[in-house]
Amino acid sequence: MGTGTSKKSSLEPVRSAEQVPQGTQTETGRKMSPSPVGPRHSETLGVGKAIAVLTSGGDAQGMNAAVRAVVRVGIYTGARVFYVYEGYQGLVDGGEHIKEATWESVSMMLQLGGTVIGSARCQDFRTREGRLRAARNLVKRGITNLCVIGGDGSLTGADTFRAEWGGLLADLVKTGGITAEEAQRSSHLNIVGMVGSIDNDFCGTDMTIGTDSALHRIMEIVDAITTTAQSHQRTFVLEVMGRHCGYLALITALACGADWVFIPESPPEDDWEEHLCRRLAETRDGGSRLNIIIVAEGAIDKQGKPITSDEIKALVVKRLGYDTRVTILGHVQRGGTPSAFDRILASRMGVEAVMALLEATPDTPACVVSLSGNQAVRLPLMECVQVTKDVTTAMNEGRFEDALKLRGRSFQNNWNVYKLLAHIRPPATKSGYTVAVMNVGAPAAGMNAAVRSTVRIGLIHGHRMLAVHDGFEGLAFGMVEEIGWNTVGGWTGLGGSKLGTKRTLPKKYFEEISTNISKFGIHGLIIIGGFEAFVGGLELVEGRARFEELCIPLCIVPATVSNNVPGSDFSIGADTSLNTITNTCDLIKQSAAGTKRRVFIIETMGGFCGYLATMAGLAAGADAAYIFEEPFSSRDLQANVDHLTEKMKTSVKRGLVLRNERCNENYTTDFIYNLYSEEGKGVFDCRKNVLGHMQQGGSPTPFDRNFGTKMGAKAVAWITGKIKECSRHGRIFANTADSACLLGMRKRSLMFQPITELRQQTDFEHRIPKEQWWLKLRPILKVLAKYNIELDTSETAHLEHLTRKVLVPEATV
Repeated sequence: MGTGTSKKSSLEPVRSAEQVPQGTQTETGRKMSPSPVGPRHSETLGVGKAIAVLTSGGDAQGMNAAVRAVVRVGIYTGARVFYVYEGYQGLVDGGEHIKEATWESVSMMLQLGGTVIGSARCQDFRTREGRLRAARNLVKRGITNLCVIGGDGSLTGADTFRAEWGGLLADLVKTGGITAEEAQRSSHLNIVGMVGSIDNDFCGTDMTIGTDSALHRIMEIVDAITTTAQSHQRTFVLEVMGRHCGYLALITALACGADWVFIPESPPEDDWEEHLCRRLAETRDGGSRLNIIIVAEGAIDKQGKPITSDEIKALVVKRLGYDTRVTILGHVQRGGTPSAFDRILASRMGVEAVMALLEATPDTPACVVSLSGNQAVRLPLMECVQVTKDVTTAMNEGRFEDALKLRGRSFQNNWNVYKLLAHIRPPATKSGYTVAVMNVGAPAAGMNAAVRSTVRIGLIHGHRMLAVHDGFEGLAFGMVEEIGWNTVGGWTGLGGSKLGTKRTLPKKYFEEISTNISKFGIHGLIIIGGFEAFVGGLELVEGRARFEELCIPLCIVPATVSNNVPGSDFSIGADTSLNTITNTCDLIKQSAAGTKRRVFIIETMGGFCGYLATMAGLAAGADAAYIFEEPFSSRDLQANVDHLTEKMKTSVKRGLVLRNERCNENYTTDFIYNLYSEEGKGVFDCRKNVLGHMQQGGSPTPFDRNFGTKMGAKAVAWITGKIKECSRHGRIFANTADSACLLGMRKRSLMFQPITELRQQTDFEHRIPKEQWWLKLRPILKVLAKYNIELDTSETAHLEHLTRKVLVPEATV
């Protein structure tokens, strides 16, 4: 099966009473290989050690998920874990502000916004006297490991504290604050940081905890404002947070197709007023009933003078006479429940932070755990802080190109795609090439965003763009029409597939398809879809031998809620689906919390792919997630029931079990429901819920809008190059393996892979890739759900260095 059978690990519940409704997977734990550094067992790694966790600076959604993960993984390793309430102020004040955490104490924390343990700006900690008190409070409790969740200021403070630690202890011994023995036992302080900030302004990490959730809040408001703006033909100026970082503004502009965005890293040209008014007028002349302008709160012009929302409004009213409104989003962006992405990110970072603390030696520099692509990485804390400060310096000195580079590759790519889509109009001279775009498979949120950017970037390249309706069937039956710039306006926020999509494969229609490729003069084909898009692409490549018309470059862009397309770690639509499942699980858990002693069994989509069940398990704090890739038996089911029975004896009297729709043909959702109901008699009762097609619907999340937009842009750039490469005397002939590629996100970058090479990596019977990266996250699920399994630390990130990494921009789109 998918990932090979596994030795079953012991599934008796972990020491501390029970699990919360979180974490994850409860079932069959595959025995993880021990770390290469010798026979170190993760379950005893923390014995005799103590960890304190605090949140500091501005709050961010997802901080609670990080605290929960630190507490549970810390307890799992045998360490004692302490909360520090009210940030550094609590560290200085001590007493009731530093309390030992228990397993149950973090229950129901996962879905809460803000930070439950409080955060405060602290002047006392900035003084040596304050830091002496903080050091004494830690030493008296035997705490030598500190996990700080906050922004660059909070993390810099932690590094200063660590550097002074020896001197602080010496002073405390002199004044009798601590004994020499206590100083000896606590001679070294380990520091690990996690970046919690909605601004995403910390260099070295792709996403900080809270950024994705803030984007969710912003997009909800932008979508709502769009409807009222259309009704009255208004222009809206929206101001978003971010201090001196334009990330939120930039992604919002990309995700809603804004007419203009002002960000501090790249101030507009000196004549921007003319340019802006011309753009707004063009949009209206093209038939649009509204204009959206996004302003970052730190927006400036080339001279460093602030550009305010009111100033922009006054300009538009004066020059164009448009009915204009200003909306300043403010603190609503910090509020609300964390997105699925932030919960999973924070949980993964929490695990990584505990491991980094417990593996640290006196020589290890203070590090920050962060995300690069979908890889957890450890970076030297002060290197990241320095580069973050360098950005501000560059902006203050007017070196805006440098500021953009220092923000990192991901920021630059987003900016380049935005500039193409918003600032460049189709050229008067045409390329002479025709590119068709189509959707194949089941609908997925974000498909329309990908089609929009494909069409617009294609037009910018000078191509004639064709839309194919209803997949390969539409291509066979001639349901093809030319599509223009304005046709796709407003598509980014629409769910489903505007072009129409079907699962039909092309093989039986080769003759008709060949005829239409010829008839419409198609030189390149971009297929946005799921597993059928991949299989259909393979069939087209096989058909090239018989039909010369099929010898055109083709590019597959993965878009499916199941995330089961080989060659890509993520598919467009999976994030939206994951959020739908997670939000539903939150509501269900709340209902269970009210009735007590209730277990919910929830069936998710995904075909044979367990991605949705596993990731939703992590994000919603499930007790188990049954998937096809990890075979399970009746003994495992029984172990899960026993585990839940134990859990009901604690203060957390509810359970959540996820089941992928095709995880096992005999252990159906009804079977598992009946088994749990029977075995749980007198202890808990059961309810079941099949989520169904709600997982395919809904407005796309900011991630899917942005991902779809970037994938579409990249696909067109690639296919344009391929068409030119395969052009001979005015005719296109593409017959090599690398002329039919799949564009996928692999670890840290987007890459094109010949689809014929991906054949070996695919389990066609079960429609899944043979290797799937997210399976490595399943042990985290089980540990957070209080299962006694070995947590594989062999793949934990090693310390990397930042400087060379950040200054190498990826090739522009």
